[in-house]
Amino acid sequence: MTKNELFDRISRILQDTFEIDPARITPEAHLNTDLDIDSIDAVDLIVQLKPLLGGRLQPDAFKSVRTVQDVVDVLHGLIREAA
Repeated sequence: MTKNELFDRISRILQDTFEIDPARITPEAHLNTDLDIDSIDAVDLIVQLKPLLGGRLQPDAFKSVRTVQDVVDVLHGLIREAA
């Protein structure tokens, strides 16, 4: 899966799960300050992302994530490791 495909999937999850306006979802958008994703929402986001990795997703991988692009980069790396 390409980074663009991952961004699209993450964007859809953010829209569907957290009702975020698509115009606000950019690679540079900060999850907390720009999209109002708090720590509880972050856990929900990780649960939504698990199917992309076949359920093998450790929350620790997301400790340094701040932006939507960070989520894309971490997921892309995890998918490549699993392949």
